[in-house]
Amino acid sequence: MKSRETKQRDLDALTASLASSKSAMVVSFTKLTVNKDQEFRNSLREAGAKYQVVKNTLARIAVKGTDFEQATEHFKGVTAIAWTENDPVILTKAISKFMKDNADIYTFKTGVVDGKLVNLSQVTAIASLPSKEELISKLLYVINAQAQRIVTVINAVPRDLAVVIKQIGEKATDKPAAAVEAKAEPAPAAEAPAEAETAPAPEARAEAEAAPTVETAPAQEEDILEVPAAEAAPEAEEKAE
Repeated sequence: MKSRETKQRDLDALTASLASSKSAMVVSFTKLTVNKDQEFRNSLREAGAKYQVVKNTLARIAVKGTDFEQATEHFKGVTAIAWTENDPVILTKAISKFMKDNADIYTFKTGVVDGKLVNLSQVTAIASLPSKEELISKLLYVINAQAQRIVTVINAVPRDLAVVIKQIGEKATDKPAAAVEAKAEPAPAAEAPAEAETAPAPEARAEAEAAPTVETAPAQEEDILEVPAAEAAPEAEEKAE
């Protein structure tokens, strides 16, 4: 049997712990085995919660002046309290799962979540919500995704600018080459001298033009000579007469 001082120390510790907590669950049990009790305690420890089987008289005193005072009427029979200073959703997940899996041993009495009294159905509904860690993880994912998109857009600007500058540079280097090609195109004109070489020389051209005159000259002389001969015939006839 505990002494008065021991009971007072337990009461002070429970009062201080509940005063700094956000949520608490009140449960009862029957035919509890040591193994099942240890299993329940381990699941609550993993959820970051504390667990203690308490006497109803001490529990009523410990919750006075706190948000858990509204659960006083449920401190009857066998009473055990699980409470947490962390995310209440994690505690509700652990409680609702264990109550469902061990309904023949554990009974849910009541609970207080963020100052509000809740029953088992409400605890189950809260347990279906994502935990604080899950919400933070999702939020960070969204933030990082948006930040990554922004960084991608920002990086795309100088990258696109570099592409444009490169294209301009390539066009600028192509223009001199095109100019050189344009200047090189008159090169066929340099072949003109070769054609000029094949053309007749001025002297030969002059002789070619003078050639017809030489051919027609005898014809004219013949005509001139023939005419006097024809004219001389009548003169000879006149002398003969």
